[in-house]
Amino acid sequence: MKLSKYIFLILVLTGAGARSQDVLLTKQDAVDIALANNYDIKIAEGNVESAENSASIYNSGYLPTLSATGGANYNMVDNTVELQDGSSAKEKGVQTYSFNGALTLNYTIFNGQGRKYNYAQLKENYNLTELQARQVIENSIVNIFSIYYEVARLTQNVNSQYETIDISRRRLQRMKYGYEYGQNTQLDVLNAEVDYNNDSITLRNLNLELSNVKRDLNVLLGREVSIDFTVDTAITYMTGLYYEDLMHNALKNNVTVLQNEGLLRSSEYGMKVDKSALIPNLGLSANYNYNDRFNGSTAPFKHQTVIGPNVSANLSWNIFDGGLTKVRIQNSKIAVQNQEIARQQNLQVLQRNVNNAWAFYQNALFVLEAERKNLQTNQRNFERTLEQQKLGQITSIEFRQAQLNLLNAQLNFNQAKYQAKTAELALLQLSGDLMLAEF
Repeated sequence: MKLSKYIFLILVLTGAGARSQDVLLTKQDAVDIALANNYDIKIAEGNVESAENSASIYNSGYLPTLSATGGANYNMVDNTVELQDGSSAKEKGVQTYSFNGALTLNYTIFNGQGRKYNYAQLKENYNLTELQARQVIENSIVNIFSIYYEVARLTQNVNSQYETIDISRRRLQRMKYGYEYGQNTQLDVLNAEVDYNNDSITLRNLNLELSNVKRDLNVLLGREVSIDFTVDTAITYMTGLYYEDLMHNALKNNVTVLQNEGLLRSSEYGMKVDKSALIPNLGLSANYNYNDRFNGSTAPFKHQTVIGPNVSANLSWNIFDGGLTKVRIQNSKIAVQNQEIARQQNLQVLQRNVNNAWAFYQNALFVLEAERKNLQTNQRNFERTLEQQKLGQITSIEFRQAQLNLLNAQLNFNQAKYQAKTAELALLQLSGDLMLAEF
């Protein structure tokens, strides 16, 4: 798949993304900005363009070469001519001048198919560069959404902390009112005040962490780091993911697998290029020459013009070059063998990584559901505790514990929610199906 098509599919499959007039950074916004500004992606696209130029027919050796030469010559000399009969003639300041030009066409008819395999290797290198660019884009997208989801998680943590502070504030007010009417002790008021202050400190630290992560995301997007924004905290999980399909797709479409196969083909082409040096080369040369010469008075011809074509064929054969070609062929065979070994090793590593990612993904889904139920349980428990606290049936310590249990359940659920999504993205990247992800 061409890189431009791959980028287009990334744009389409991430969704249109609703744009608003506020500072909301949608998931589609993040993709658009990254593809336009991310430094790694820009470098990768430049490498693809350079590789495309190198794989052009102009760099293949298939086209002939045409060159033009021309020149002029002028002489002024004194001539002394002595003839066989003993007579002589002298002439001073004899002027001669000439003009010449030529068009030369050279073309290699056959070079042992070295040109063919060299051209195939250039095209394979171009494909490899596109795969490298695809890998950069995939890594960038996964990294960007990992940070994006971290911003979303911290945003929801901040919201949960605001709710906790509000509960602590109302509790502090009740303790103060109760103290004024003799229902609570000063210790109850102090405990409520300490809890409220601690919650305020936690909120401040969370806001600081959120600001830092936002700057991290701005760096990945390649834009001004001080830009503030909010993110979409909603998450869509994919359904219908099966281990067998993911493993099959990984062995077929994973970018590393495709790179290894391309490197193996490139090494094989390189070996064939080296072997082509053992075969004779046949070339063709054609010239069209022009010479115009004006001689002095002592020459037998005053003016001479030569114009016309010349065609020649040449055959060369590197019969023995001291063993250099033999060594190159031996080394290229070893390079092919090593590349095959590396391919097999990477396949094994990929299978391990897919198995690990699948196990992590399944565990993340289990934890997500467990934390969802835990949050519901703690929510109901806190509601009952709140009623009991209003009736004076529980202590401040018991109420605070129920409050902290609810907060921790909310934080754990937030983490499980986004951890399951990042695990899903990692699994889809390994299987080569990142384009199918629903962000």
